[in-house]
Amino acid sequence: MGLFELIAAVEAEEKTLTVFNPEAGVATALREHFVDRNLTIERAESDAGPHNYAVLSRDNDFLAAVDVGDVLESTNGVTPEFTRENYETVLDELEETLFTSYDTERMVAASKEIEDRAWRGANGELHAGFQTCGRFASQADVYAHLADRGDLAVHVYAHPEGCDELDGVGAANLHVSTATEIHDSWFVAYDGGGVDAMKCALLAEERLPGSFYGFWTYDPETVDEVIEHLWTTHGSPEADGTTPDGGCGGT
Repeated sequence: MGLFELIAAVEAEEKTLTVFNPEAGVATALREHFVDRNLTIERAESDAGPHNYAVLSRDNDFLAAVDVGDVLESTNGVTPEFTRENYETVLDELEETLFTSYDTERMVAASKEIEDRAWRGANGELHAGFQTCGRFASQADVYAHLADRGDLAVHVYAHPEGCDELDGVGAANLHVSTATEIHDSWFVAYDGGGVDAMKCALLAEERLPGSFYGFWTYDPETVDEVIEHLWTTHGSPEADGTTPDGGCGGT
């Protein structure tokens, strides 16, 4: 399954958060909070049952339930806002979820979280793609530094566009490919260094200039699938055209 197909597979798993008998402003606050997630917010009224109660589901399958009063706090007594520590029951079911409109700044921030996890693990494999060599050039020093960390193996994937802007990647392994999925996608995946709980990945497609659509995940099987595809499709010298000194060979 290719990178774009992996995104489509997660996209097909859209979830619904139904709020029963919500207080004023609650449904709107939920929609605003999850605006960039692949999550539908619905409201429902019932004569019996609790008020201000939310149920998370996928198709007809129950996933989680939460008292919205435990999830939202008011700001100045007016605007309800989320307190993260109080809605872990919902987050647990959204650990593999889509975002719909991340800009470059948010993609960089999300990538840093995974890079930090790999740095702390100091072993295993970190795989990353920032579309082109030109775009990756600003991150080259970061990844060269990561490649010197303990037993961490670093693999970078890039389209050859902008190769003249890239001076090298140190001990990191550069895989250059002209594949469309490399040119149009941004990804960072850490294999956890043998620890499933440390596995994480971010994968997104740039569908509009500067606007990314994709998902992050902490699901070990999904992370493994991302990395396996990168290895088998773009990881070998025959597939990528990497030169021995870390330069851009192209394909």
